[in-house]
Amino acid sequence: MSSSFRYFSFLVLLGLSTSCTKQPDLRGFDVEKFVQDEAGCQGIRMSQVAWLKSHKENLKGVSSNDIEDILGKPDIQQLADRNQEYYVYFLEKGPHCDKIINPSQAYCMAFRFSAIGLATEITFQNGLP
Repeated sequence: MSSSFRYFSFLVLLGLSTSCTKQPDLRGFDVEKFVQDEAGCQGIRMSQVAWLKSHKENLKGVSSNDIEDILGKPDIQQLADRNQEYYVYFLEKGPHCDKIINPSQAYCMAFRFSAIGLATEITFQNGLP
């Protein structure tokens, strides 16, 4: 293998590993308040539902790592078929506030991530997906 081919291969791999993922526009969203309202138990997240719903298309294509960096660790993380996963963020108080493993029908936002870790669907619902 020639040294120029190795160098080219190295540059391609370096570019792929450092390429940026889609970064959402968060203007008008209070990230700090969302993160501080763990599991929606203080009721602060509900005041941001309208913004989240109107900007959910902007959050599609964002990596699971970036969503976690922005919104904090999900309240519930579920594995799904074909190496997909869900991140669930509760938006209101419910039985999960006493103990996170308690079944809850509280209003929540769920991100579905593809096998490559990109948000493909964002839903708002009562209970887990």
